[in-house]
Amino acid sequence: MATADHNREKTGSCMITRSDIQMDNRFGAKRFRWFFTGIAVAVLTATVPAHGQGDATTAGPIEGRQSIDHSFRMEVLNSINKATGWLASVQNEGGFWSQAEYPALTGLVLMAFAGEPSGKAVQKHQNVVDRGYGYLLSSIQADGGIYNTDAPAPLENYNTAVCLTALVFANRPELDPHILRARNYLVGLQNAGGVGYNKTGSSDLSNTVLALEALHYSRNHVQRDRSPELEAVKDLDWKAAIEFIESCQNLPEVNTREWVSSAPEDRGGFVYSPTESKAGERTVEGTDGKEQTALRSYGSMTYAGLLSYIYADLEKSDPRVTAAADWLRSNYSLEENPGMGEQGLFYYYHLMAKALNAYCEDKPLQLKDGSTVQWRRDLALRLLSLQDGATGSWVNENGRWWEKDPVLVTAYATIALEILYRGL
Repeated sequence: MATADHNREKTGSCMITRSDIQMDNRFGAKRFRWFFTGIAVAVLTATVPAHGQGDATTAGPIEGRQSIDHSFRMEVLNSINKATGWLASVQNEGGFWSQAEYPALTGLVLMAFAGEPSGKAVQKHQNVVDRGYGYLLSSIQADGGIYNTDAPAPLENYNTAVCLTALVFANRPELDPHILRARNYLVGLQNAGGVGYNKTGSSDLSNTVLALEALHYSRNHVQRDRSPELEAVKDLDWKAAIEFIESCQNLPEVNTREWVSSAPEDRGGFVYSPTESKAGERTVEGTDGKEQTALRSYGSMTYAGLLSYIYADLEKSDPRVTAAADWLRSNYSLEENPGMGEQGLFYYYHLMAKALNAYCEDKPLQLKDGSTVQWRRDLALRLLSLQDGATGSWVNENGRWWEKDPVLVTAYATIALEILYRGL
């Protein structure tokens, strides 16, 4: 992946126009240097190398903001600490959280501990964290993947991708060989450009963004490989990965599949895979004036698509990126996962925090009607309002995609708040 440094486009909000942008030479060397604080911001300290081109290495507030609401920041920090305290209290004796069959659940919790801005959560619960990492290490397979062979469905990519990211954020040099082997394993799962749940089967955008995230945050470990006896480090076919991301986008300029729609309610948004939208279908008027069946764009996958383009190093002004951002501006919501209602709501919030953090940096988001929203504060307030005041946990009353599991949902929400905290 190209890592050239380019100046950011300077705007009052994260609104980038697409004028005079051409679609040819799509995979040239010129790439955009993204603002990658992400979940790494509170994980990394000033003594730790940044894991992304633009990653900040401290957990402090962004410099240059005109005002900082210290009271609200403290409220968010207290919420995070209450959540990590609850997570510590529900760890199983074997070191895992929720279900032993799926190490990714433990990996997400460990990322929540690592991302706590003050660093005190890990200090306070060091034994809990150590047991969690011990469980992850016990789940490493001979092929380098991190999954459980006894699970009804091992979900090799899903588990390996999340656990790989968790290993990176541990910042322990002795884990480097495991990180590199897991990285090679993930690369080997690429199928038709993307990645699916398992070793076989079709690829989807949800699993692809997890794999791209793990590869993004682990790439510095490739550069500082301390284990020369390991097999040569592999890299993803990034051109194929970008083409797969395109194949999930409702954008006729890059995706010629029959279901692709130019209708305003879909244009620029994303679906689950090149053949499926979890939000279903709709009938729209095609470019030839005839009715066609289109796959509906929806919120969580559009944030996943935007984030995937970011991990693939596309420029912020790239038409594929601006089209995704335009759809999100038109469908901005904190009440629901647009197109899905309450289904996958906390996964939606989780991806929203990551994607807007990278795309908007510390700027407000300009909506399609010209108004602006303080998305960072608004999302934090929404998450605070949904937290169980007695336990510090979160849960979704809609159980699709495991969101009735308070461990999973609390990890999603805590990581999102940790991302939001830095820019408040």
